[in-house]
Amino acid sequence: MEYRIEHDSMGSIEVPVDKYYGAQTARSLSNFKIGTEKIPAEVIRAFAYLKSACAATNLELGKLTEEKSNIISTVCNEILEGKLDEHFPLSVWQTGSGTQSNMNVNEVITNRGNEILGKKLLHPNDDVNMSQSSNDTFPAAMHIAAVLEVEDKLLPSLEKLILAFKKLEEENKGIVKSGRTHLQDATPIAFSQEISGWRASLENDYKQTESALPFIKKLALGATAVGTGLNAPKGFDTLVAKNISKLTGTDFITDSNKFHALTSKSELAFVHGALSSLSGDLLKIANDIRWLSSGPRCGLGEIFIPENEPGSSIMPGKVNPTQCESMTMVCVQVMSNNTAVNMASSQGNFELNVFMPVLIHNFLQSVRILSEGMDSFRTHCVCGIKANKQKMNENLHNSLMLVTAISPYIGYENAAKVAKLAHEKNISLKEATLGMNLMTEEKFDEVFKPEEMI
Repeated sequence: MEYRIEHDSMGSIEVPVDKYYGAQTARSLSNFKIGTEKIPAEVIRAFAYLKSACAATNLELGKLTEEKSNIISTVCNEILEGKLDEHFPLSVWQTGSGTQSNMNVNEVITNRGNEILGKKLLHPNDDVNMSQSSNDTFPAAMHIAAVLEVEDKLLPSLEKLILAFKKLEEENKGIVKSGRTHLQDATPIAFSQEISGWRASLENDYKQTESALPFIKKLALGATAVGTGLNAPKGFDTLVAKNISKLTGTDFITDSNKFHALTSKSELAFVHGALSSLSGDLLKIANDIRWLSSGPRCGLGEIFIPENEPGSSIMPGKVNPTQCESMTMVCVQVMSNNTAVNMASSQGNFELNVFMPVLIHNFLQSVRILSEGMDSFRTHCVCGIKANKQKMNENLHNSLMLVTAISPYIGYENAAKVAKLAHEKNISLKEATLGMNLMTEEKFDEVFKPEEMI
């Protein structure tokens, strides 16, 4: 590999000739050879919006020339198009402020911009980082990335899953089955009612996540190093938020308290809490579906789910609820990420949080795998669910908890005796009731109607 010599405040260092990044990125690569986790591409794209908006703002405020502003925006567009992905190689496990990633972006924009112009016009600190600090750009990029990914990916995926359950609910109206509590037989329920519970849970998750987003639409830009706004011109914070809003199509505002914006990450933790709650509901739903589809002969077997692939390397013909398993594993990961996000958000020492890369890494992973997990679960499982009406009807009429229908007529204690006798003798509830002389056959038939117990 061929190298060139780059310089920073610490001296000279070799940098691969085919890379646009510079000295600080190279030092980070050398000093943090940890893991395979890289700063998420979503954060780099957020930085592209941010740097382009900062350049435009500095131009409007008379701090940057039009030529410099335009070339910065040109390179930022290349970043947004994915043309420069290979030039952002830094590890998540770097400085907790994300300084090296901010400089990585500054260096790439500088070197690529100068290449396009055919002259050395841009400087990574003086021009691309003008009116900024890593301490306010990285948290701002975190918020931009988080908002855009939740709005553009997670909420649409969740909405599609909700619609799939609505359709399933409509398709299964009129089917009555046995309810279950504590994994034991309970009174009857319509299958559509059971599905409606799944659907309503997800609708609430959608509203909760959406309602949390305004908290992360506040940006730290303009705070610079410690929140005082040193070296940022007056009005920069408000104007740059407006310019970011124009570029992204999402309304961002400046945070009214920059000292809070730098040191606290509670807003991101709050939004991720909504994602964790969504995971709890998805895990419950996926587990319900795999329990209901268990079998095909030795389980509940009340629903059929799509048979997507062979389930065993040794048992021919076995098919497993793999989409449910995938969805539940995603949920477990998101719940685990929630612990990391909460712990990271608590590490605001004095004027700066220093756990930002790991926080946004976990946050964006949660958004990514939830969005893709819900799409897969919907496409390959939910949309293909069919009721096993025969099995549902069989289980319904075999349930001892139907005795609840006659409890108002013979009393709770007598009804319990009927259920126990039916279970011990393996006879029907009707046979047990008549055998104990608790009701006439005519009265029993009049009040014992499982399909009307919903």
